[in-house]
Amino acid sequence: MPKPLRLALSLLLGLAFLQVTAPAQAAVLVRVVRYDPSRAAEFVSAVNQAAQIWNSSVTNVRLVQGTPADFVVYADNGWPRTLPTSLGRGTIWMGREATGQGYNPLRIAAHEIGHILGLPDRRTGLCSDLMSGSSAGVSCTNPNPSAAERAEVDRNFAGSTPQVEFDRLLVDR
Repeated sequence: MPKPLRLALSLLLGLAFLQVTAPAQAAVLVRVVRYDPSRAAEFVSAVNQAAQIWNSSVTNVRLVQGTPADFVVYADNGWPRTLPTSLGRGTIWMGREATGQGYNPLRIAAHEIGHILGLPDRRTGLCSDLMSGSSAGVSCTNPNPSAAERAEVDRNFAGSTPQVEFDRLLVDR
């Protein structure tokens, strides 16, 4: 077989191999983050829905309900807040004060999980920005991260340095 033909054949076989193995390698890179909403009282459903929103929005991390948990969600009478301790780990408090003022529980849950996934508060006032939090106003019920927020979470779980400050309580008030 002539050398150029052998090279072309090798190249084609190599590309075919990469196409077959690339999806399997990508699946290995997905990090599973377990969460426990059992102490979230009336917010359990919102927390579970928010986890599913994130799961359908990003590719490098999967949120799975279970223990031992990487993050725990509580309900209390204060303002919603999160204490991220490292990427994918921490504590969330779903404070009733915000829902009592009319803020949407699903948006709150998705926003607070965003902190656990490495996103800081960004008070843009835009309803389309999940991490704008309460600055978007009570009428904003959008629980979906923007394209930029989704990409940032995927980068965080691919090895980028998250912009959120760990071991610092984040209160979006």
